Amino acid sequence: MHRRTRNTLWIVVAVLVVLAAAIFLRSKAPPEAARLLPESDGIVYVNFRPLRALVHKQVKPPVRVPDYQQFVDATGIDWERDLEEAAVALHRMPDPNGPNGPVAYSMVLEGKVNGKRFNEWLEANATSRESYAGHTVFSIPSNGRTVRVARIGYDMVAVSNWPDTEKIHSMLDRHRTAALPFAGSTLLAQYYRDVPLLAFAWGVGEIARPFSESGAIQIFGFQLPLNPDSTIIASLAPVISAKGVLRLRVEEIATSEQIAAQQAAALTSLIALARGFTPGLADNAANDSLKQLLKSAEITTKNNRVLASATVSPKLLGGLASDAGAAQAQK
Repeated sequence: MHRRTRNTLWIVVAVLVVLAAAIFLRSKAPPEAARLLPESDGIVYVNFRPLRALVHKQVKPPVRVPDYQQFVDATGIDWERDLEEAAVALHRMPDPNGPNGPVAYSMVLEGKVNGKRFNEWLEANATSRESYAGHTVFSIPSNGRTVRVARIGYDMVAVSNWPDTEKIHSMLDRHRTAALPFAGSTLLAQYYRDVPLLAFAWGVGEIARPFSESGAIQIFGFQLPLNPDSTIIASLAPVISAKGVLRLRVEEIATSEQIAAQQAAALTSLIALARGFTPGLADNAANDSLKQLLKSAEITTKNNRVLASATVSPKLLGGLASDAGAAQAQK
């Protein structure tokens, strides 16, 4: 083979190897929206595309509160329809009884954004503006707090109600390095590798900590025995072998093996108690799905980790989404 031909072949092979490596790294990297989040106590991420495909038949049309309806009319953006991805960082406030409450949030929203009308709404409602890193940061008053909003792409928006500009600035700074597959916060670097590959909804970090001052976390009316100092890795992913079935997985990393054993015992007792209530529930799709979830629930431990897993029906998720929308409409 001619030397020039050989050299060309090696260059092509090298380029293909580099491209393959880049694609592989991208597949293992956190979503871009999550990589833009600032340092926080916890992160929650949802990809709404597969979620809508699963639950759209079960979700009732939402009843919008007046303020939100005005936003939809003004911007043409309906987050319940147009939001495709959301990544939310939870920040525990230094003074949970202070004017900013126990928790602040920073989030990146990705979806169908009508840029012109959305910018007009921001201009009309902002009390101040700031130019930072080539972006305009709008300050919007909301429920006694200041919400800062910046567009960081034609389909992406950064939002934070942290008391100062630190968090929104951090997200804009991270946007400059968003192309790097493993850029992001400390939480992502430490725990994203434990999130199942196909999970379209997940949370990592000390999820309970921001809310621990305002009472225990509850789900389906039951108080969860979560230690605020424990790290949680929760996820919702499809079960490959069963169409339309989802796997709910919650892993708690306790501060010691003793605490992990205590947490496992408490969760086992809670599940047994919940199972005792279900026979009296009316026969309907939502209750049948809840019974199946409790029936499939399993608790295991390994060293200082507690793993809770169960199968979830899209009907149950759809019912929860409808209930949440109804509760929001009554506020």
